[in-house]
Amino acid sequence: MSDAYCSDCKRQTEVVFDHSAGDTVCSECGLVLESHSIDETSEWRTFANESGDNDPVRVGGPTNPLLADGGLSTVIAKPNGATGEFLSSSLGRWQNRGSNPDRGLILAFKTIATMSDRSLTVSKPQGIPQSVGNPLEVRLGLVATIKVSYLLSVMMFDYEIDRANEIYKRVEDQKSSRGRNQDALLAACLYIACRQEDKPRTVKEICSVANGATKKEIGRAKEYIVKQLGLENGQSVEMGTIHAGDFMRRFCSNLGMNNQAVKAAQEAVTKSEEFDIRRSPISIAAAVIYIITQLSDDKKPLKDISVATGVAEGTIRNSYKDLYPHVSKIIPSWYAKEEDLKNLCSP
Repeated sequence: MSDAYCSDCKRQTEVVFDHSAGDTVCSECGLVLESHSIDETSEWRTFANESGDNDPVRVGGPTNPLLADGGLSTVIAKPNGATGEFLSSSLGRWQNRGSNPDRGLILAFKTIATMSDRSLTVSKPQGIPQSVGNPLEVRLGLVATIKVSYLLSVMMFDYEIDRANEIYKRVEDQKSSRGRNQDALLAACLYIACRQEDKPRTVKEICSVANGATKKEIGRAKEYIVKQLGLENGQSVEMGTIHAGDFMRRFCSNLGMNNQAVKAAQEAVTKSEEFDIRRSPISIAAAVIYIITQLSDDKKPLKDISVATGVAEGTIRNSYKDLYPHVSKIIPSWYAKEEDLKNLCSP
């Protein structure tokens, strides 16, 4: 019981909640203070036919505005074991024979969600604690606005359409993707969505979760999608700008660097943008990490940095060569002294 103000008693009184009727009743005078209220707490009852099935879920998925029927069509599940009803089995067979225009879209949306949830496996760099495991698993780590069909806002009852699914739906509606590598198309949609949501992932990271699609195939699929969307809108598709700092925290985490080194790397990569260094953002990020680790007590071999960032060792060396003349202006003064910078190996 809890306290509430009773208009008859003219004071705070203890109230009783009648769960069956949804009424809030004053315990002293019996006045119904609130009626037909909605119980917003979790319900843990199970509505499964099987006694051994403890799954409390009793509703289907929410509506999906990307599907023709909003994703609310009825799906007849297969019967469980010998206790399954003959009727449900027959209806299930008839359902499978029927044509579902959204079947391809549903499968594609599930594949995109699986890709975004999948862990990419790389060899564990030296110095990473054994508790992390070997090989090292790194989750793609995408947020709901990128990987989920849509997000229901409880407060505003508003839909936020998923970017990757929306891109695929727009391409599919043009009926021009027939015969193309489906896995590469879905991976390219995920790559473009990450760029547009300012959560970029490298093509190599996307390739690692793309069900066998190669970097070349994903690159071609990306160019095809951008071209198709451009024809649809009559203007070029905004992909978003990639900065080296977008990858920094994730790469440092893969290497097990401490917080101080991560902070220094982030500051250094931000200052590096002030100079005309004509290298890809990923290469610059890898080179900055190499410099920061060489200035710390926990030095990382070039091979480990290459594994963690997906950048070739030769590319890191060349990027380091371009950064070396500016190292005194890039590296934070609180992290390394002038004498430490002079001890860096000459490229």
